[in-house]
Amino acid sequence: MRKFSLDALVDEHLERATAATTGRSAQTVHGGHEHVLRQTLVALRAGTVLAEHENPGEATVLVLRGRVRLHSGGNVWEGAAGDLLVVPPARHGLEALQDAAVLLTAVKA
Repeated sequence: MRKFSLDALVDEHLERATAATTGRSAQTVHGGHEHVLRQTLVALRAGTVLAEHENPGEATVLVLRGRVRLHSGGNVWEGAAGDLLVVPPARHGLEALQDAAVLLTAVKA
C-alpha cells in the first residue's frame, strides 16, 4: 500500500507550475501506461490552458484547489475546489481560471 498527501503534492506542483514557462506541472500518483486506471495530479498557473485533446476513455477531474473551466464543443463547465467534473466522451480542454490543481482520474477504454 502507498499513501500520498495530496495537499503536499498540490503545494509542490503549484510552485513548479508558477515557475515553469508552460505554466503547468503534473505527476502520476497512481497507475500509469501499464494499468487501466491512472490518476494524475495536474497543477496549472492562472490563465494556462490544456489544449483540446481526445478523450482516451472514462475520466473525471476533481478540483483540489482554485477554479477551472472544462470545455467540449460548445459546452462549458466550471469547477471550484471540491467539485467533481465528469469529462465528456469527446474532445475537450481545460483552463485554469485561478492557480489550480486537479486530480485527473482516467480509465483507458
